[in-house]
Amino acid sequence: MTKAADKIIVALDVPTKEEALKLVEKLRGQISFFKIGLQLYTAEGPGIVRALSATGSKVWLDLKLHDIPNTVARAVESASRLGVQMLTIHLSGGNEMIRAATAARVNNMLLLGVTVLTSATEKTLREIGIQDKVSDQVLRLAKLGVEAGIDGVVASSLEIKTLHREFGDKIKIVVPGIRPSWSEAGDQRRTMTPCEALEAGADYLVIGRPIIADANPREATERILEDISG
Repeated sequence: MTKAADKIIVALDVPTKEEALKLVEKLRGQISFFKIGLQLYTAEGPGIVRALSATGSKVWLDLKLHDIPNTVARAVESASRLGVQMLTIHLSGGNEMIRAATAARVNNMLLLGVTVLTSATEKTLREIGIQDKVSDQVLRLAKLGVEAGIDGVVASSLEIKTLHREFGDKIKIVVPGIRPSWSEAGDQRRTMTPCEALEAGADYLVIGRPIIADANPREATERILEDISG
């Protein structure tokens, strides 16, 4: 595993366990960290986490929990016992919910706070009554999360430098919406290339469609790794 490969988390945005495990096998020796999101977890349940862990892979369970504090706390405890390395909650759930989540961990699982989704724009914020710029809302939620004991944040690449200036190395910055120069943006609005995001200070890059939708996922991954290393 190269240092560049250690920073990449591949999003297994597929509908079945079989497809997910085929991708993991195709990327064996290149990538060891994978994200299980709502689509795959809803279809397969905790079994997909156990199956992925059995391959020796690290797992980020990206459920973006947002509920009353007690419900979120119990879900965090359950995820901890599954043995995942990272789990997400929505920081917009507020201080009490975040603190309940951070207190419920039973191992070294990293708890990540989602700030503003990479598909969102200022128009999106206006629709839900928030008048601030996206960057201001990201920073506000990140501060709330850090004060409540969060381990890291999920934010777009456009906010990396602002977050680094504010928090330094106190938290991990995990960045979705990563698009190599040769791929399409899709429904992501705030994007960067892998090289740009790493240069800005991202700790982890989350890459889905540019790899998993490619006719040859292993070749696509190799192109990304070469770009980063070069």
